[in-house]
Amino acid sequence: MTAVWIIFGLVALIVVYFWSLYNALVSLKINIEEAWSQIDVQLKRRADLIPNLVETVKGYAKHEKTVFTEVTKARSALMGAKSLDTKAAASDLLTSALGKLIAIAEAYPQLKANENFVQLQKELSDTEDKVAYSRQYYNSVVLDFNTKIRVFPNNMIAANIGFSAKEFFGATEEERKSVKVNFN
Repeated sequence: MTAVWIIFGLVALIVVYFWSLYNALVSLKINIEEAWSQIDVQLKRRADLIPNLVETVKGYAKHEKTVFTEVTKARSALMGAKSLDTKAAASDLLTSALGKLIAIAEAYPQLKANENFVQLQKELSDTEDKVAYSRQYYNSVVLDFNTKIRVFPNNMIAANIGFSAKEFFGATEEERKSVKVNFN
């Protein structure tokens, strides 16, 4: 009779372990989805600011058409992107195009003094900070999830119940290049 209770206890422990592991993995997966959603919200906010910024700069720098076209194409690519990889690539493309747009603005002192432009630049800077924070949070949640599914004995169970490692949000080759500062 004691052997039956021991077996019953072991089976109950195994069931509780599987149940808690599954629930923990589901919770972490939902956290990853929420973290990606936060990145998406900030990317949308940035994309919404861009037409106003472009129009403000256009008024001062009418001959810089190629940069405006580049920014518009990059924004469209971001708005049309569906997957994490395509959104990340489009976001990086947009960041590069915005850098060129801001560089153009530097050549026009009256534009730099324009209240609308200054406000848009502040909002864009704030949004870039939020995008960076959202990416960090996403990577933190992905780290927790990936660790949970790779440690023993979870690694033997997680793959069998449909959980696989998630990709981190990484820097592009362009972002990894060292910045050269020249004051001449």
